[in-house]
Amino acid sequence: MLKYISFVIFSFLCIELNALDKPNIIFILADDMGYGDMSNEGGLIPTPHLDRMANEGMKFTDAHTSSSVCTPTRYGIMTGRYNWRSEKKKGVLNGTSPALIPQDRVTIANFLGDKGYHTGMVGKWHLGITWQMLDEAKKPEKSFLKEGFKLQKRHNASWLVDYSKPAITPVHNGFDYFYGIAASLDMPPYVYIENDKAIEMATHQRGFATPYRPGATGPSFDATYCLMTFADKSRKYIAQQAADKTKPFFLYLPLTSPHTPILPSENFRGKSPTNTEYGDFVMETDWVVGEVMAELDKQGIADNTLIIFTADNGCSPTGSIPEHIELGHYPNGKWRGHKADIFEGGHRVPFLVRWPAKVKGQTKSDSTICTTDFFATAAEAAQLSDTIKDNMAEDSFSFYADLTQTGKTKRPFTIHHSINGSFAIRQDKWKLNLCPGSGGWSSPRPGIKTQGMPLIQLYDLEADPAESKNLQAAHPEIVQKLVNQLAKEIKNGRSTPGAKQTNEGAIPFNQDILDKFPQLVQD
Repeated sequence: MLKYISFVIFSFLCIELNALDKPNIIFILADDMGYGDMSNEGGLIPTPHLDRMANEGMKFTDAHTSSSVCTPTRYGIMTGRYNWRSEKKKGVLNGTSPALIPQDRVTIANFLGDKGYHTGMVGKWHLGITWQMLDEAKKPEKSFLKEGFKLQKRHNASWLVDYSKPAITPVHNGFDYFYGIAASLDMPPYVYIENDKAIEMATHQRGFATPYRPGATGPSFDATYCLMTFADKSRKYIAQQAADKTKPFFLYLPLTSPHTPILPSENFRGKSPTNTEYGDFVMETDWVVGEVMAELDKQGIADNTLIIFTADNGCSPTGSIPEHIELGHYPNGKWRGHKADIFEGGHRVPFLVRWPAKVKGQTKSDSTICTTDFFATAAEAAQLSDTIKDNMAEDSFSFYADLTQTGKTKRPFTIHHSINGSFAIRQDKWKLNLCPGSGGWSSPRPGIKTQGMPLIQLYDLEADPAESKNLQAAHPEIVQKLVNQLAKEIKNGRSTPGAKQTNEGAIPFNQDILDKFPQLVQD
């Protein structure tokens, strides 16, 4: 009997020690926040909690998203795979779009969960919810819209959802727990979802701040308090998991801010020195980060918790960019363009990492990294790299060596994607944009304004970080080299070493690009 008790105690201690050996992991994703919006980067908007992260950890100065808009970047974070390999070749989903990630595709949540982590998500999913639908659209019990206001057809679909029935949500992509919303706060339905069901019926009709894209809304839902709700749910999740000493946890916290509708709560209204609601909203975004760190401190688990803070793309033009620049605040730094663009301002983002047990404070890395790299980095931090299979994380390069200052990430090149499906490929100082303009929303926008312009753009980012001097005519050999590399990575189905994989459908390049570069033609 004594031997049995000793064995049980020994086994329990082994489990606890093994759990302590692996870090807790928290990934915080801001929505439409630019590289220059942090005060530690010279911004005028106070971000004391992000400043604390930078002071106590590492700042990456050359960090990028795989896409310059929401849905595709989030796909890359979850799967470690470039978004354009999925069925979604351009644009974003809405609140009633079906699930984008197949349930047999391994996400970072699946991966860590299978290796003993508890996995939780709080916040904005925007990767599709497969709702069960009604045969006929319901009518709202109460509408806050002015008489004669017409709903957009794609958002009117929120009245076809059967909110009483379970849906396919993040818990079907590896998360043990989910509390959040389907998409952005300008995409109905406006209702909180817990695990696989809405917490209330969406019986009212409204939009927020103008109104933005009205549709079916839960009677208790108020977009103004989303960040407060997410902060509270995150703290409770951390406290609950900290009490379980047998396993580490992974918390994915994608926020709704400072994306439109720009709705800072009363605690932050009028507080930004820029005198803009966007500035107030950035301050509230920073506050959520502070709440997470406060709970880690309270639970005594900060030392072995790896926290990453970044954004899904650059600042949006709705973020009062010209007004801020006039004040001396540069939301996207000195980079050209903004959200949706193939230019640097569309996909170069803030990226901070704090992990006191492993990462020295006040350190910086100039390595080029991408948000797809989270999968491989989390795996290496948890000592699980050798369990990544060939059909997982096909475009994820670990930057763990940067964090521990034992080396540099081995990312040889980075591929970017704009809202209209335009590509860029970056290798060292060279960046090739396979489109004549922004590929997004800034000037010159795709279409009439790009007529007569060169079909492609080549920039030397060391000499010309603002992408102002197109060198494509002067360096045709660099152009061909980068196009050949892009063609190879598309056809291999991966950019990391490993067995060849397949993409979910061919990449729909414009015919003029295919005519100029036939190596991009796919079987």
